[in-house]
Amino acid sequence: MRLDAHQHYWSIERGDYGWITPEIPVLYRDFLPQHLEPLLDKHQLDGTIVVQAAATLAETDFLLALSENEPSIVGVVAWLDVTDPHYRKHYERFAQHPKFVGFRLMIQEMADASEIVLPPYVEALTFFAEKMVPVDLLVVSHQLEPLVQLLELVPGLHAVIDHIAKPRIKDGVLEPWKTQMAQLAAHSNIYCKLSGMVTEADHEHWKPAEFRPYIEHVLEVFGSERVMYGSDWPVSLLAASYDEVVEVVEQALPQSWTAAERERLFGLNAKEFYRI
Repeated sequence: MRLDAHQHYWSIERGDYGWITPEIPVLYRDFLPQHLEPLLDKHQLDGTIVVQAAATLAETDFLLALSENEPSIVGVVAWLDVTDPHYRKHYERFAQHPKFVGFRLMIQEMADASEIVLPPYVEALTFFAEKMVPVDLLVVSHQLEPLVQLLELVPGLHAVIDHIAKPRIKDGVLEPWKTQMAQLAAHSNIYCKLSGMVTEADHEHWKPAEFRPYIEHVLEVFGSERVMYGSDWPVSLLAASYDEVVEVVEQALPQSWTAAERERLFGLNAKEFYRI
């Protein structure tokens, strides 16, 4: 099974997406399965993992309902506020849906990422770790130190780092991202998505070679069994076409990689991680 392990759908009229405004015309329209289907077919992808793009329970309900009549959606990553006293109730409701595969922790949106090592987060994430619930971690490179600390407190967390933790690709900065990603990868239950990279480069003038040092490092520290391809479509359209996103990843893969390793990157790892 070949999968895109990270993409989004939205309907603007729903009103969940305050970050998508008319000033971003590329994104300010509906993006639904019929718009992505030709691209999936072109790249011989059998399905996708749809990830929340709004911090509302209602958007997760929308995505789960969308998945019911859409075979290409093999899993939905929900939104949960783990500091909400009722988070377990919301989780249990979502978990009854056959295509619910986990939730996303939006560290990126936190004013102070060090909050994730405080008791409310540690207690909630320990609960999810014990249940082996897949957790997506949306984090920016300057927030990685608290995440390293969190995994020392919750070493069993079954999680995947979205967008290779958004390093400063535009500026060509590797450290301390490089060292911190190696620390995170030392936890065998932590995976990484090769996704969301083009939007961290210069949107108009990026070159494929700029991504190679970052991709090579991720592949080195996580290995072929804990990495996933994700397009981050349609957000990726801010900087690249779907074809270009695939090409960026393909060009950076080691020539020594086997067909089996490519199968893991382009689907099998996501299938196993999300238990599809």
